[in-house]
Amino acid sequence: MLAFLAVTHHFTTFATMNTTEATQRLEHKGIKATANRILVYRELARHRRPLSLADMENSMPQMDKSSIFRVLSLFLDHDVVHTFTDGRGVQNYELCHDDGACHHDDGHLHFYCETCHRSFCLDDVPLPEIELPEGYAPRSVSFVITGDCPDCRKARQ
Repeated sequence: MLAFLAVTHHFTTFATMNTTEATQRLEHKGIKATANRILVYRELARHRRPLSLADMENSMPQMDKSSIFRVLSLFLDHDVVHTFTDGRGVQNYELCHDDGACHHDDGHLHFYCETCHRSFCLDDVPLPEIELPEGYAPRSVSFVITGDCPDCRKARQ
C-alpha cells in the first residue's frame, strides 16, 4: 500500500498537500483526479477546518459554485468528505481521514462562531455516549456548539 496512507491523518499533514498527494488520495477513494477535484481537495486541506459551499466559492474564484458543488457531492458519495449542518443551518464539508470507506465512527464535536461565522472541529473533546431505542439505525451524528471562538472572544475583551 502507498506510503502516504501510513502517515497520521492529522490536519497538519494536509496543510501543505501538493497535487501528487491529492491525486493519490482521491484515487485511493476511487475517484479520478481531475483538475477541479484536485483544486477542491487541496482547498479543503489548506483551510484545516470545515468549509461551507459559500466559503469554498469565496476562496476559489477560479471555479463557479455549481462546479464546486458537483465535486463536493462526488466527494460525499465516495467518503472523501464528511458533512454537518452548522449553527446557521448551512452544510459544512471537511475531509474524511478514514483510510477506506468512511464508517462515520470518527465523529467529533463542531463549534460554530456566531461572530466570525466560521466552523471548527473539536477533535479532542469526547463525545457523549448515546443509546438509541431499539429499531433506530443512525447513519451520522452531528454535535454543533454555537458561541464565540477564542479569537472573537479576545477581540471583545
